[in-house]
Order: sequence, then C-alpha cells, then structure tokens
Amino acid sequence: MNKLTVHSLRFTVPGATPNRKQFLSGFTIIEMVMVIVITGIIGSMVAVFLKWPVQQYIDLARRAELTDIADTAFFHLAGDISTAVPNSVRVAGCGTTPCIEFLPTRDVGRYRALTDQTIPASAVGDILDFTLADSSFDVIGTPVNFAAGDYIVVGNTQSDGAPAYDTTAALGVLRAYAGAAGLQSKVTITPTQFPAFAQLATQRFDVVDGTLQAVTYACEGTLGTLDANKNGQASLVKHWGYGFNKVQAAPASLAGSRAVLADKVSGCVIDYAVANQRLGLLGVRLTLTSGGESVSLYQEIHVSNAP
Repeated sequence: MNKLTVHSLRFTVPGATPNRKQFLSGFTIIEMVMVIVITGIIGSMVAVFLKWPVQQYIDLARRAELTDIADTAFFHLAGDISTAVPNSVRVAGCGTTPCIEFLPTRDVGRYRALTDQTIPASAVGDILDFTLADSSFDVIGTPVNFAAGDYIVVGNTQSDGAPAYDTTAALGVLRAYAGAAGLQSKVTITPTQFPAFAQLATQRFDVVDGTLQAVTYACEGTLGTLDANKNGQASLVKHWGYGFNKVQAAPASLAGSRAVLADKVSGCVIDYAVANQRLGLLGVRLTLTSGGESVSLYQEIHVSNAP
C-alpha cells in the first residue's frame, strides 16, 4: 500500500512584519562595522578630491581681493596725478617712507600779458605785471572756476617742485586767491610780486584746490614683514589739507586729513626720476599679502610738466 506523504507549506503574506528572530538574523555586528569602515573610506576619498578645488577657489578669491585693492588705489593715484600742477611732483623729502607729493588743480587759465591796443591811443585790460606786487589780472578766454580759499600757481618750471609750494616774492609762485567764488574773468590775488622766471610765453596759471591744498600718498607702516596672520603690515595712505611746505615734510609729520586706500601692504616702491621732467614718468609698485598669499602690481603714470 502506498504511503501518502503530506508536506506542510509556509506562506509569507506580503507586508507582514517579521518577528524579532528573523530581524536580528538579517545583520551581524561585523557587517555593520564593515559598512561603517567602507563609508568612512569613501568619505575620506571624496574629501581628498574636494580639498584642492576648494583650496584653489579660496586662493583665487584672496588674489582677486588683493588685486582689487591695489587696482582701486592705483585708480585714485592716477586720477589725482593727472591734475597735478606742472613740476609740483616731488619725492625727495619722503625719508625712509616711500611717498609722493603734488599740488592738485581745480582749473587752468591764461592771464593777460599785454593790454589791448587795437584802439589807437588806448590801453585796455588788466595785465599780470611781473615788475611789481600786482593784485589782479584779467583771464584770457574762458572764465575760470574758483572757490573760496583757492590758490593759483604761475610759471612753475623747477623740476624739484619747490617754487609751487612757496608764497614768497623772491622764489615762490604760489599765491592765495582773494576774489569771489564762481566763474571769474578777473582774478584777484594777494599782492606779492612774482619772480621773473615765472613769466612764460604760455601765460598759464593753475588753480589749486584750497580744500585739498598739497596732497601726499605714502606707504606707511612696517614693510617687508608679516603679522601673525601672515598679512602685510603697511598701508597706502592719502594725506591732504595740511597746507604747503616749502621743504617737503615726512608723511608722519603731516597734519590735516588722511584716508587709507590700501591695507595689507608688504612691499612698496615709488620711483620718480628728476630727469626729463616735461614728460615725467611715475612708477609705483605695490605688493599686498594676505594669509601668506602675495600679489604684486606695477603702475606707470605719465606726468605732464609743461607749464
């Protein structure tokens, strides 16, 4: 007689929750540790691959910031130098601090040198007389814009710039403006005789801004060394409104107003040759350092010295 064998079948209903024994038998501690280790290895590899792109981005951002600081400073310096009174740029009196001094102009005009004799037996017009302490003269051509407290410079030809800062009769060509503000066809000045060398065929005079007066750009602070954060310890500083010095003064002794145009400066060179002054060339090199990263920029600025 044949035996009938009955096999029991176990069905698992989808979605049913496994019992505790089945769940614990799914993972072992060794398997969990291996997953953690592998995840850590993968994370380390990803970090290595991401480190240099991130560092490169940080370095590029730092260099761009330093370049922008130097470029902005050069923009201000070049703009101011372009308005300088001819032959007023000087660097010899800076001492150990790299600097440059000049007189900024507000406007330019031409003075009357001869009377109008187109009408017979007539002499019309107020000339600038170099034989006496003249107090006024006519402007030839377009009226010139003045503000209270302005100065004028007439015939500054010396390459050392000294006469442009001097108000004396013997050597100076700087005079205080004494007239009203606004556009003027007649200039009134402090009556002091100009030296004979100031009388030029161009008949040019420059109006010096009475608010700015003389202007100095100087690299102040410790150059060549870095602080604890590996940043430059010097700054490019603009000084103005401190008056006029016959002999150029060191930047540290200047009063008036000041503004920092560039910080983190680690190197600074300002070069202005005395030779060939009619077509002067000012060279400025700034090195800025931040976090040990340095950027060096060089700017050449043409200086017009034709009075």
